[in-house]
Amino acid sequence: MAACLALASASAWAGTVLVWGDSLSAGYGLRPEQAWPSLLAKRLEGGKPSYKVVNASISGETTAGGLSRLPAALRTHKPSVVVIELGANDGLRGLPPKAMAANLQSMIDTIGKSGARVLLVGMRMPPNYGPAYTASFEAAYRDLAKSNKIRLVPFMMEGFADQRGMFQQDGIHPVADAQPLILDTIWRELAPLLR
Repeated sequence: MAACLALASASAWAGTVLVWGDSLSAGYGLRPEQAWPSLLAKRLEGGKPSYKVVNASISGETTAGGLSRLPAALRTHKPSVVVIELGANDGLRGLPPKAMAANLQSMIDTIGKSGARVLLVGMRMPPNYGPAYTASFEAAYRDLAKSNKIRLVPFMMEGFADQRGMFQQDGIHPVADAQPLILDTIWRELAPLLR
């Protein structure tokens, strides 16, 4: 079930930032206000220009699921920027990186046709998936960003991925203390798109 939250309260907006992700953006195991998209909404409050944040992330979402839901979300929310944070569940299921990349490319194309700008957020797989798989998985994001000339966050957990205390008991989902770090990492690439 989509936890689609419009994370703002004012009435006049320069645009909408649509966060299109999985549990890492849906705030799995956290209170809604602790997740990085909520922190983003707070950061953008009163900004010039002023953007609202819609978090349409779903725990367990794959790139195929995200692709199938995207057209309706674009019609509903009419975003000016879409943050695509998908692919981790494809990787955890061992799905081919080429299939993931094809789904992401279709999303990028669909968003581009709507007139919105795209920020792609990458992910890395644990080393136990093998060097060939982890390398091709990571490269998929880099190649998509380069070929489409879009901004890329190479790894949303940059700077804390090796710190066990920054993750919940499952070892996958970051704790509340990690969310500001995620936001800072994403903000570096997102801020230039908010014009």
